[in-house]
Amino acid sequence: MNYSMTTPCDQCPFLISSGFTYGQLVRHASGEFACHKTCKIEEDKDGCDVFVPRNKDTPHCAGALIFLEKQNKPHQMMRIYERLGFYDRRKLDMKAKVGSQPRHYRKEN
Repeated sequence: MNYSMTTPCDQCPFLISSGFTYGQLVRHASGEFACHKTCKIEEDKDGCDVFVPRNKDTPHCAGALIFLEKQNKPHQMMRIYERLGFYDRRKLDMKAKVGSQPRHYRKEN
């Protein structure tokens, strides 16, 4: 996965206005999460849409990176890629309207 995106897209699920719950986003951000606009959509065995990265150069979601960095909880690949020089958290748009706490998102049902 490519870690070059620095700003979330206008439809990023990690934007405060997205309608997702904090719990949903924590699950998505727990590992690598490709930008949904760059993925192909496939159906899983239950008939649900699944976003699948197209290749190794599919960009990681900038919103997910910002979400995790705002909490100081980067996932393992973020730390590894940073050490290898493939990811630089200082380039992220930390002013983007990405939350970091449950109160920033829709309440769980």
